[in-house]
Amino acid sequence: MKNDEFIYRLRNANPIETVMGSYVQLIRSGRNYVCSCPFHSEKTPSCTVFTDNQSFYCFGCGSGGDVITFTMKIENLSFTEAVKLLAQRSGLEIPENNSADSRIAQRRTRIYEMNRIAANFFYTNLIKGDDKAGLSYFADRKLLPQTIKKYGLGYAPDSWDKLTKLLSSKGYSNDEITDAWLGARSKKGSIYDIFRKRVMFPIVDLRGNIIAFGGRVLDGSQPKYLNTSQTPVFEKGSNLFSMNFAKNAETKRIILCEGYMDVIAVNQAGFENAVATLGTAITPNQARLISHYAEEVVIAYDSDNAGQKASQKAINHFSDVGIRTRIIRMEGAKDPDEYIKKFGVDRFRMLLDGSSDAIDFMLDKCEAGIDLNTEMGQVEFLNKASKILAGIESPLEREVYISRTSKKCDIPVQVLKSHIDGLLRKNTRTEKKKQWQNITAKATYTRDDMNPKAALFRKESKAEELIIHYLLRHSEDCEKISQEAPIEIFVTDFNKKVYAALLDKMKNNDKFTVSLLTDEFTAEEMGRISGIEAKNRDITINCSVFEDCVNTLKHCSAKSAEDLADNDLINIFKSKIKKS
Repeated sequence: MKNDEFIYRLRNANPIETVMGSYVQLIRSGRNYVCSCPFHSEKTPSCTVFTDNQSFYCFGCGSGGDVITFTMKIENLSFTEAVKLLAQRSGLEIPENNSADSRIAQRRTRIYEMNRIAANFFYTNLIKGDDKAGLSYFADRKLLPQTIKKYGLGYAPDSWDKLTKLLSSKGYSNDEITDAWLGARSKKGSIYDIFRKRVMFPIVDLRGNIIAFGGRVLDGSQPKYLNTSQTPVFEKGSNLFSMNFAKNAETKRIILCEGYMDVIAVNQAGFENAVATLGTAITPNQARLISHYAEEVVIAYDSDNAGQKASQKAINHFSDVGIRTRIIRMEGAKDPDEYIKKFGVDRFRMLLDGSSDAIDFMLDKCEAGIDLNTEMGQVEFLNKASKILAGIESPLEREVYISRTSKKCDIPVQVLKSHIDGLLRKNTRTEKKKQWQNITAKATYTRDDMNPKAALFRKESKAEELIIHYLLRHSEDCEKISQEAPIEIFVTDFNKKVYAALLDKMKNNDKFTVSLLTDEFTAEEMGRISGIEAKNRDITINCSVFEDCVNTLKHCSAKSAEDLADNDLINIFKSKIKKS
């Protein structure tokens, strides 16, 4: 079977609205769907799923493509891996493929294999090894044998090369071992184990692959925690510890903990919905990942100053993706692990249900170090609190907190409300000013790395896009269109590449879909192609408009443009701006 035919079958077997609906909440809008974009933070949905051509496009960040592109981006996969995942989902058998992308997929597969071997090595060493330090540590932390097995916990022995020798004996090269961040090269060129004399925490992705490790020392040496650095299968800021369990929890609430042991203790206590970041503060990508599975997050960070500061940052990220946020106040314990051990599971559940919301937390922070019994203290508190109150989007919710805050300082509600209204008007003016500055900045000069010549040939670039859109709508007439609009008349390189690829696929496939381009273009390029179609949907392109577009390109002085390098074109354009 030809690959193009298989891709056509794969797309039909995986409707994009069904696949995307398993990651984000889709809202019906006519014949299409809309949703909050999973690839950037936003409060108002700007991503549209088009059912007629099985594509999606975000008018906010420009992400777009077909079901394969979406799977690549949302799961951080290569083209071949995304095809494999969708094939497994729909029960299709994948034909053989020897492309370069297959080699990338093979590289990632080898790392997954090495990580599985390493995880088994660490686990076996923990259970059966001579050094019982790791087992004693987990026993002291009151972990049950089934919990240790569930998380695949292990212990890296105090050895320079036991793991790397094991991997070498199984046919993995030194380059592959260092690529997986399981070994490193010494100054003499020999290879040694990165993780030594540490209890080990395997990090598992949503599909069950072991993608990385976290290791904790048992003495006072530094660093206390050592995490896998970035590899072809792992990025710290895009994954969460124990999310593979939390995503299946029967609740729309996620408990965000600070460390591995907190998560494991909470999970052992019966709460499958606990996760932790991987040695970094919460990132926008992690917040978006959580938003796919939860409507509410309870932050259970340590009660020290560092934990409180981290909570404040997390609140901002979750607010950006529209997740309700609550904060646990752990009196008498520094973290969830200690709290559960001291007060039990039922008290912890009550603590979760009674957790205060993010606004209460931030307003309480405004009181820190302030004497509300003094007029100066009240003024300082109200100035800080007003900024938070003005940031509450819901008018009803804002009124409730304004009333509560005014009572705290014994001032009339209307006085505080009037002050907040003034801040809201000021914020609105500031936001409009920023929007106008962005518009004017883009109107002068916008660098387009994907299609640099488009900035110089704006009219021609638009004509090219309309021709591409016309071709997509009349693929059955591709032969005629290619004769009337030959590839040679295209001025910008990217549009020319897209047009050529479309004609090639249309002429050689009875059943054409844009999905056939996915293995030739990057996810970002597929987004641009989807954007060409999405942005021009409301434009009626008849034969007359098509002819005008063709004439625009034919009359363009394309030859002189092609003789110039991209840098020269940019310099000329900048000089024109200066003169104007």
